[in-house]
Amino acid sequence: MFEKRRVRVLFDEAAIAARNEEIAREVAAREPKDLLVVAVLKGSFIFAADLVRAFHRVGLTPQVEFMHLSSYRAGTVSSGQVSILRDVESEVRDRDVILVDDILESGRTLAFAKDLLAARGARVMTCCLLEKPGKRAVSIEPDFVGFRCPDMFVVGYGMDVAHSFRELPFIGVVEKDDAAA
Repeated sequence: MFEKRRVRVLFDEAAIAARNEEIAREVAAREPKDLLVVAVLKGSFIFAADLVRAFHRVGLTPQVEFMHLSSYRAGTVSSGQVSILRDVESEVRDRDVILVDDILESGRTLAFAKDLLAARGARVMTCCLLEKPGKRAVSIEPDFVGFRCPDMFVVGYGMDVAHSFRELPFIGVVEKDDAAA
């Protein structure tokens, strides 16, 4: 059903790559100690991978972990409840941890993860590929942001709708096609 739909590009490959390099330099300037990157699955996996490689290019040597959190379930709107589907395995106490997420919208997921890791003794920084500033339900400001995003449901670069479009090398919006509807 989705294969017949076009995706309009919002942020192209070149813009994403350039911004990843800038974020890596910004993080390196903070001189993190014993850096652990925690990618929030599933949507951030491509962003996190590219960011970790950018960290390498600026001389950082982070370890990498994953958290799988969910507030969306099968829908396109946050349920308001955050569930831990997979937790980090590494010790985070006394480490600089950078939480990497795809979209900061309501803020619930990122605030939940940040509070959880901070309670375990980590010094937590947050990094989001996209920020939708007008959608905040909790008080949280990211340390690093890729792009401000219009209030649209976006796909690509790891983000999906019903498990489709994650493979796209850019971030875009699915356009409705009357013939495919």
